[in-house]
Amino acid sequence: MSAKPVKILKIAGIIIGVLVLLIFAAVFLVDTDFHVERSVKVERPVGEVYDYVKYLRNQDQYSVWGAMDPDMRQEFRGTDGTVGFVSAWQGNEDVGSGEQEIIGLTEDRRIDYELRFFEPFESTSHVVISTEPVTENRTRITWGMSGSFPRPMNLMLLFFDMDGTLGSDFETGLGNLKAILEQEPSDQ
Repeated sequence: MSAKPVKILKIAGIIIGVLVLLIFAAVFLVDTDFHVERSVKVERPVGEVYDYVKYLRNQDQYSVWGAMDPDMRQEFRGTDGTVGFVSAWQGNEDVGSGEQEIIGLTEDRRIDYELRFFEPFESTSHVVISTEPVTENRTRITWGMSGSFPRPMNLMLLFFDMDGTLGSDFETGLGNLKAILEQEPSDQ
């Protein structure tokens, strides 16, 4: 074997080795956790807002994900608006499959959910919808999600803008929710 092909193979080996080391280092340098949240203020008392958002079935009215698959199959288990209620879905490739369970309720303050995705990949996240009185007839609603990606899946965070994508979905959903809640009571 002549010296030229050997030299090319050595250089290629070094380049591949450096790339492997960079990827390996990135797995440990890129954070595994994410948190996204958005807020909106609505012209309604906190009690009215909380009484609407605590029901998981109402999310179909304002969440963007249900609209992504009008033929999505849903299943409900338990009593909506109470701890332990589960909303499960099986949808197209845009929404996948999973379930959301109410795991905590703090009257007029927050609803905690565990969000479990089964497809397109398995993950579990913590979702919170909180309500905070701004004035007697004005409420701030905050919708947030926290979770993590195990290594090496955390590398997806380099290429997928969780805050931009998920935040945009929250903003749209909160805008829809604001429109629903601010309708005249006789229209609801």
